[in-house]
Amino acid sequence: MSTRPATLRSIAQQLDIHVSTVSRVLNGDIARAGRAASKETIDRIRALAASLDYRPNTHATTLKTQRSHEIAVLVPRLSDIVLATIYEGIDRAASDLGYTAFVANTLDRPERQRALAERALARNVDGLIISDAHCTPEPDFIDVLAQREIPFVLVSRRKGHFCSVTSDDMQGGRLAARHLYQQGHRRVAIIAGQAYTGNALERTRGFCQYYREQGIDIPVSHIIHGPFDSETGFLIGGQLLALNPRPTAIFAVNDFLAIGLMGAMRDRGLAAGRDMAVVGYNDTPLAAHLQTPLTSISTCMEQQGYRAVEMLLRRINGEAVEPFRFPPVLTVRASSRCGPR
Repeated sequence: MSTRPATLRSIAQQLDIHVSTVSRVLNGDIARAGRAASKETIDRIRALAASLDYRPNTHATTLKTQRSHEIAVLVPRLSDIVLATIYEGIDRAASDLGYTAFVANTLDRPERQRALAERALARNVDGLIISDAHCTPEPDFIDVLAQREIPFVLVSRRKGHFCSVTSDDMQGGRLAARHLYQQGHRRVAIIAGQAYTGNALERTRGFCQYYREQGIDIPVSHIIHGPFDSETGFLIGGQLLALNPRPTAIFAVNDFLAIGLMGAMRDRGLAAGRDMAVVGYNDTPLAAHLQTPLTSISTCMEQQGYRAVEMLLRRINGEAVEPFRFPPVLTVRASSRCGPR
């Protein structure tokens, strides 16, 4: 029995298919393969390759196509469950489409973003997925990447006109505001997240916009920015609970801020859903399983990651790609099922 490894040519001969079609399917050029072969043919190629334990020669492929079939993903912190879930979608899509994704933590620092991106580009990655974009008026490294015509897609956050995959955060903020307003809440506050992130700014803006349309301006003192973590939610929550008069409802622009707020309430003998309404954002798995289940807004986290890879591969192939926003979905739970007290 022959022990020679399977090759593109041997697979093509067995299936009576041109070797270039087999190469496109097994080396990750799915867009061109889809134009050259039917789904049935693509499935036959993959099935035979799997049965023969085919392994592509990645070095030879890179030399021939000038593509590494690698994607670098830059995140602020992979310990953040939102970003970890988005990355799961990225990893699944990359695997499905013949690519490899690897991730680097930037700690949300522009200088680390630049250094890690340059290091990835030196490895000849085909493109970047970036989730640590900052909304700053002055040009930054993302503008530099665009000028250098390096394919990239922003995910979770937006910046200007650049290609991005996000939730419709303006609409999500409005959904939270409408829910609280319909519960009777007129004295509200916001734990607003990082002031330099597009998602936090848009969630806050959508919430304020809805209340303004009802004739209510939320005071600046009732909108406090800070990092996206439970400790910040606890500290800012304490500041908002000390206001006199105290808000009857608080919107936190992510679930961990809301969880920290609920801890601050607990320490003061207060309970979400009884003494004050609380709404979070992202609808992380933890939200439904808290002692007081948290009302939250889904942002389709894993789907964002999957879609970001699909869009990046289209950009790599030279196609024009428009930003995409997933529609937000509000899930009402016990934390906000109360009127003002």
